[in-house]
Amino acid sequence: QVQLVESGGGLVQAGDSLRLSCAASGGTFNRYVMGWFRQGPGKEREFVAAISWSGSRTDYVDSVKGRFTISRDNAKNMVYLQMNSLKPEDTAVYYCAADNRYSLVRTSYVYDYWGQGTQVTVSS
Repeated sequence: QVQLVESGGGLVQAGDSLRLSCAASGGTFNRYVMGWFRQGPGKEREFVAAISWSGSRTDYVDSVKGRFTISRDNAKNMVYLQMNSLKPEDTAVYYCAADNRYSLVRTSYVYDYWGQGTQVTVSS
């Protein structure tokens, strides 16, 4: 059983940056693909980014490419989402998720473990 706890959300202005963190415990962290998802008001949960076991492979939804960077520190059991040039449409609850497969997957239902989420609000 893997426990995930997100932190780092907040209220920022458009153009600002935030770094989300996700602390993992209870499993073999370096054998999980880690993903970030988000759910905006009145919207379905959507894929944001994913990173492979070693961190050598990443995947991003087109809307955040060039602005967001996913990274991980396996020694600390942490995964991060650096978010730059934030836009009001990035407003959402952001969730960290873990998947024990090898491939990077964008589909939320294949992820085995989820955090509680952290709110990110971007004002215009």
